[in-house]
Amino acid sequence: MKAQQQVPRHRRRRLGLVVGTPLALVSAGVLAYGAVFGTFGDDSRPKASAAPRVPDDATAAVAAMQPGWNLGNSLDATPDETSWGMPRVTKALMDEIRAQGFHSVRIPVTWSAHQGAAPDYTIDPAYVSRVRQVVDWALDDGLYVMLDVHHDSWQWVKKMSTEHDQVLARYRATWSQIAKAFRNEPAALLFESVNEPQFDEASAARRAELLHELNTSFHDIVRGSGGGNAQRLLVLPTIGDTPDQGLMDDLATTIRSLHDTRLVASVHYYGYYPFSVNVAGQTRFDGAAQADLAKVFKRVHDTFLARGIPTVFGEYGVLGYDFGPSGGVERGEMLKYFEAFGAAARTRGVATFLWDNGSFFDRTSMKWHDPGLFQQIRSSWTTTSGAASSDMVFVPGAGPVTDRTLTLNPNGAAFRGLRQGGTDLVKGRDYTLSGNRLTLKAAALNRLAGDRSHGVHARLQARFSRGVPWSISVIAFRPPVLSATTGTSGSFRIPSRFSGDVLATMQATYPDGTPAGPTTWSSYQQFNTAFSPDYTKNLVSLPSAFLNAFKDGTRVKLTFHFWSGTTATYYVTRSGTSVTGTTA
Repeated sequence: MKAQQQVPRHRRRRLGLVVGTPLALVSAGVLAYGAVFGTFGDDSRPKASAAPRVPDDATAAVAAMQPGWNLGNSLDATPDETSWGMPRVTKALMDEIRAQGFHSVRIPVTWSAHQGAAPDYTIDPAYVSRVRQVVDWALDDGLYVMLDVHHDSWQWVKKMSTEHDQVLARYRATWSQIAKAFRNEPAALLFESVNEPQFDEASAARRAELLHELNTSFHDIVRGSGGGNAQRLLVLPTIGDTPDQGLMDDLATTIRSLHDTRLVASVHYYGYYPFSVNVAGQTRFDGAAQADLAKVFKRVHDTFLARGIPTVFGEYGVLGYDFGPSGGVERGEMLKYFEAFGAAARTRGVATFLWDNGSFFDRTSMKWHDPGLFQQIRSSWTTTSGAASSDMVFVPGAGPVTDRTLTLNPNGAAFRGLRQGGTDLVKGRDYTLSGNRLTLKAAALNRLAGDRSHGVHARLQARFSRGVPWSISVIAFRPPVLSATTGTSGSFRIPSRFSGDVLATMQATYPDGTPAGPTTWSSYQQFNTAFSPDYTKNLVSLPSAFLNAFKDGTRVKLTFHFWSGTTATYYVTRSGTSVTGTTA
């Protein structure tokens, strides 16, 4: 979806970081490097024997790469490997990624901070050595590896429309060195020409011409560099790696013009944009989000796969999850998305690479931040799982408890019952099933909710004949309470007693009902951009970018929508840098 690629992602842009001064080559260092590893860029060391054998057929090779994982925010970080909060990559990390069931790893690399000046644009040999070390660790583990030119795309490649000759010269110099340095690596190493290419101040037609020029230059350089590069699988992206039809048509034209059966198309997908970041009230993986996913996979199939062009989704995920588990996309709805994405990839026969900037896999503890989420992703590689309309059932903290009904989506499986821990709930007494309508009885909920103090009291599992059980949390709550406060546009926090409830979305409107805030096309603002809840500290933060978008001195009505169905109204007025919040 086009809008998806127009929004910078904090996990990748990291605005404010400055590319370091190009490194000068120290002759003694080069000599020392050469004594150990051979002449720069022409590594003749024995290669990893454990690397997977690559099928002669490119489509079969890509199929063998499924599933894949991205080593995000490490070698693509600037100016150094740990600058974006990740620890240095170790062999143990590659070992663990392989042990988790991945067959391939994409290693994003940003070269700019390790490059010398024109005309040679020499890459620091020590950095090449470090990249090669990580590549070889992955190959040694039997993983396919995809190596690219990553954030260079928006640091200097994007200037090609206005600085054509300089950018092309640097691009050719960069790939000439990479191709030479890695030409003796096993065939399980793939090269990707550039990540999410973009070009400033250029029309759509001109952008297509520039990317065609980059992709064909990349192809010529690698194929002409000898060694294993003569037959190495090469990956070519669309503009922005966006799966729009016209952009994919342009890439298909480029691939056909090269008459090379060892080429792979690449696109990225982060879901239907309003759902993926929770904006415009798109809180659920509903029909619009499902249709967008299905259309993207159909376009990829019809444009590439049906024409014999193997394809990878070089990155996929949910944009909101870059903020962590409370990133705005409700967990159950996110599980449905990953289930649907995995099923579509399995059906269409593409390789997919989970984008992970540390949000999914903790590279220090070597554990998943959310094991249940990864269990769902891993299950989707081979089968389908059932789900329900929600993974939360809310019970009032006081007053009568009534029956609660969820709608099951078995995804072709058979419902096997409800379980709490090791105990099965009793059909007829604790719940009933009418078609796909699962009703939890009031007496069972009253028992499960215990003393009904606010919070999660029980976790149930809806079990199906295959796949991962669907988790249902029984939550006791009381209506949330927001309190009046004052602050500044640089730091404004609303005291909030959530009392077990969970925030779904927020509307912001002026007295005439028009949207207030940076999202002007909808009154529903973006989660974690316009507002962020903190359930531990009992507050909701409103950032300066949201508040400063208000008309000065105008009262703005905020409506907070919670997953229990409860709403809370709050009023905010900004006068200069002073902000006042009231409940009436």
